[in-house]
Amino acid sequence: MLQASINIGTSISLIAADSLDEQFAAAGLTEININAASGVLTFGYKDGPSLRNAIELLKRNSINIEVKKEVFPITGMSCASCAASAQTMLSSAEGVVEASVNIANESGLVEYAPALTSPTELRKVLQQVGFDLIIEEDKAAQEEEVAQQQRAHLKQLRRQTVGAIAFSIPTAAIGMLWMEWRFANVTMWLLSTPVLLIFGRQFFVNAWRQARHRKANMDTLVAISTFTSYAFSVFNTLLPDVWLRQGLEAHVYFEASAVIISFILLGRLLEERAKSSTSSAIKKLIGLQPNTVVRINENGEEEKIPISKVLKGDKLISKPGEKIAVDGRVASGSSFVDESMITGEPIASEKYEGEPVYAGTINQNSYLTYIAEKIGGETVLSQIVKKVQEAQGSKAPVQQLVDKIAGIFVPVVMAIALASFGFWMVLGSDNAVSMAILSFVTVLVIACPCALGLATPTAIMVAMGKGAQRGILIKDAESLEMAKKVSVVLLDKTGTITLGDVKVDSIEWASEANISQLSSALYSIEKRSNHPLANAVAAYLEGQSEATDISEFESITGRGVKATIAAKNYYIGNLQLIEEQRIPISDRMTEAFEYHSDKGRTVVLFAHQDGVVAAIALSDQLKPTSADAIRRLRERGIEVVMLTGDADRVAQAVAKQAGVSSYRSQLLPSDKSDFVKQLQAEGKVVAMVGDGINDAEALAQANVSIAMGKGTDVAMSVAKITIISSDLTKVAEAITLSSITTRAIRQNLFWAFIYNVVGIPIAAGALFPLTGFMLNPMVASAAMALSSVSVVSNSLRIRSHKI
Repeated sequence: MLQASINIGTSISLIAADSLDEQFAAAGLTEININAASGVLTFGYKDGPSLRNAIELLKRNSINIEVKKEVFPITGMSCASCAASAQTMLSSAEGVVEASVNIANESGLVEYAPALTSPTELRKVLQQVGFDLIIEEDKAAQEEEVAQQQRAHLKQLRRQTVGAIAFSIPTAAIGMLWMEWRFANVTMWLLSTPVLLIFGRQFFVNAWRQARHRKANMDTLVAISTFTSYAFSVFNTLLPDVWLRQGLEAHVYFEASAVIISFILLGRLLEERAKSSTSSAIKKLIGLQPNTVVRINENGEEEKIPISKVLKGDKLISKPGEKIAVDGRVASGSSFVDESMITGEPIASEKYEGEPVYAGTINQNSYLTYIAEKIGGETVLSQIVKKVQEAQGSKAPVQQLVDKIAGIFVPVVMAIALASFGFWMVLGSDNAVSMAILSFVTVLVIACPCALGLATPTAIMVAMGKGAQRGILIKDAESLEMAKKVSVVLLDKTGTITLGDVKVDSIEWASEANISQLSSALYSIEKRSNHPLANAVAAYLEGQSEATDISEFESITGRGVKATIAAKNYYIGNLQLIEEQRIPISDRMTEAFEYHSDKGRTVVLFAHQDGVVAAIALSDQLKPTSADAIRRLRERGIEVVMLTGDADRVAQAVAKQAGVSSYRSQLLPSDKSDFVKQLQAEGKVVAMVGDGINDAEALAQANVSIAMGKGTDVAMSVAKITIISSDLTKVAEAITLSSITTRAIRQNLFWAFIYNVVGIPIAAGALFPLTGFMLNPMVASAAMALSSVSVVSNSLRIRSHKI
């Protein structure tokens, strides 16, 4: 049972305290004590979910307890069992709500309450079982520390591998070619001892740390198997007469213990190199931000400083060809900035005073000064990196099953090895001891669950990286796995199928009289409004008409605006506004309204109290790639439906242009969400693609939610997949990437499982009664190492697939 002590403040009343006490008890929490004087609440809880319940209870009683979710690099892990062990330790630590450890990218995604624990405490928990947590608050420093540790680890691993192989080769040569040599056993003993005690020392240290906490991992299997063969060989070398008196040979297995460690070290070395390739996308993203920047100090002088020393409000300089260091706003100068890494748009954006600039984008042709507004982890680039890291750290549903299997795998294998040992001791006749030890060692060596543990996370990591490089940010592994099952794609119209940039197509006047005067009135009124359609009309008339004085201005929600100019009332808005004000509309204006509506254009009517004087047609052009993207989805057998709040005529026309056979018009945000529920009730897997706040509800409801990169922060925070470039063809690419990744995971799991299913019985001696064949432990260790490398290599093939 874990304990929590939280300061909930002394302002809580006794009545509220009693109520809280009852709620906690009803939720199954124990040892509840609320000290109203000190404001400290103490309670016992079983695990992370229980803690989450407690925090939710407090939240419902207006007591907010902060919960943080962070990704920490974890070092010292070598297999899936290590990851399972680290995850168990973190999950059972005080103050942790949930923890997920990924062996492939050697990181832990931890959700915890800072009031109850800290990264330092979590680090101590992991250090107890031989792992370490990197807790540098500065992300750049954290990355550097991780990189340094990885380089040092790789260097140490290379040194250990070379040393172990150097001693193992002569040991194996003597064991196979010169066994009859008088000093063979002693020489092999001398040669194999450094391999176990120096180059392979880490296996025994880690196994001991795990054993102290009643845990076991791959190091446990290696330590037991090699120590058994080594200790048995030492015994036979010192006391061979024990066996000789019984008429038996005193076999030694020094070469097996040495070669097993050498092969496993070699396998880990190759594995580490392969894993470093899977995280190349993150490194490329991080590398987009410069390390230094030029700042203008208080004396007006330029100084070059590390990026970590930039503060909000600092005035920074960007010269042509340089990368923008942090997110900010242009203070002076103007230039074109290549923002393709964020927006995907190939054309550089013009930046002038007041315009936002983003870290990692490239200033192309002029000198800019800008004010730092977002630094460190707040920049858009850092958020992208964080999303990719969190996604790579998340686990697909199939991986959760694999983790459970890996968690019980080691004890089961040890049981099989012991059973095999006992079996051959009883039925092994003359060579019973030798066969028992041989099968015991070989089962432990061949069953190491490395390939099983790497099968899913390596494929997910490579897929996430490939997606990021293609402008597809995937937040979690579950969405990546689910995307291939999508049967219906719902597309928001504005900003998703269309550019979301409305422009005036034409203005049709009711008569030729007074057009100049009416145009000035229209321009003046639209300049007052903040509505996007009004901005488009004002921009269209800019330079053509002169502004005039407005005495009254009123915005009519959902309809339009009313204004008074020279004691005359004017109205600009939709057809409902005109009808409600009972303003007459001529046949010519009615025909113009219907004609443009049928073409998919939005029509705004301009009127005064005597009648409608103009019909203004505005249109939002289809994105160049929308029709092709929708065709690709339909070719995959996916039903595509367009959703919009626009009028039916407009929706019908846009759907026809885009090639969408089905649409829903005049929808409110809740209508979109209800439609998603309706499709899900019919058994369909729904993907929702949108960009606005009005899409957030439907995005949250959908099985797979995809936000367009130029959309609102709300849409992107809700969606599990973000298309950075706003290119709709990326939706089909995301689904293709999901199919490729799922196929690779299945291939990896098949080979990992079949390897163990076939290998363990052979190692236990299942073929011996039929063929007299017993698998050599050295061959088993080589096969085990190769299986891990083959799984990682298969995952890396995802990078070369065309999506």
